[in-house]
Amino acid sequence: MKKLIENLDKLHTTELGKIRILRNLEIENTDVVGYCKTIIKDPLSTITEKGKNFYISKADITLTVNKHSYTIITAHKKK
Repeated sequence: MKKLIENLDKLHTTELGKIRILRNLEIENTDVVGYCKTIIKDPLSTITEKGKNFYISKADITLTVNKHSYTIITAHKKK
């Protein structure tokens, strides 16, 4: 988990990832990577590592980040 925080400068997403994240979180005109960095750095967020991904949870949002490439794969609102 410390590894993710130390490598936030490598965090990125694809164009399709950006569209998916905006849609899933129901947000518009937002810097997706910046938004996700804010969630990751929040002391109330929990970061877990499972398989090839990091899972970051805060309140009603879960982010999925590839732990090797630091690509934000998706984000979801918890149901």
